[in-house]
Amino acid sequence: MPRFHCPQPLAIGQIVSLPDAVAHHIQVLRLAQGDLITLFNGEGGEYTAALSEIGRRSASAEIKAHTPREVELPFAVTLAQALPEGSKMDWIIEKAIELGVSGFQPLAAQRCVVRLSAERAEKKLEHWRGIIVSASEQSGRNRLAKLAPPQEYKNWITQQDLHRRIILTPRAGQSLADWARHQPPQAVTLVIGPEGGLNDQEEEAAIRHGALPLAMGPRILRTETAGLSALAILAAAWGGM
Repeated sequence: MPRFHCPQPLAIGQIVSLPDAVAHHIQVLRLAQGDLITLFNGEGGEYTAALSEIGRRSASAEIKAHTPREVELPFAVTLAQALPEGSKMDWIIEKAIELGVSGFQPLAAQRCVVRLSAERAEKKLEHWRGIIVSASEQSGRNRLAKLAPPQEYKNWITQQDLHRRIILTPRAGQSLADWARHQPPQAVTLVIGPEGGLNDQEEEAAIRHGALPLAMGPRILRTETAGLSALAILAAAWGGM
């Protein structure tokens, strides 16, 4: 069944007006009255609904059943990603959602080529939220990852974090895989540098403020590969794959 995010209260027996974007998607898919769809609102589980009315620019559905289905990782992972060039961030967000990430923190590091004004940052956030929704629909997730506003790395790294912060660096003496094998599942924040990597001062600042330096292996990974590989390593070690 097609799956759609419907950010409103849902209950069995209720007839809901679907969001404009969902109604448009239903038109594109050429769904008909009576067809079954899956809806989720991010508050837990998913709902089976039957299309009750389809207009040119609107659609409604009757909620038939609720299934308490969840596919989240058994631990929370926030990806603190330094802003990459071009559309790489779109790809990172999409794939990280598929792998189970629970939050994103975009960062402006010293070597970042991309610099966002306040207006551009707001437009990017709206665009990235759309990617989170569509990737969650596609991957079967019923909860949306949180997306924080972009911050300057030098300011963010000094802030307290309830999650253990891990900075991925080839200079670390221990690998992420080895560390994870000897640790219980726990909430973590993965700090990923831009294309040119974090500079020495930025890495030292992270460690000084409590981040754990870990390596990904003998090869140097691209910024769009490092965080996703780390997510897969943690999921394999702690469950969720």
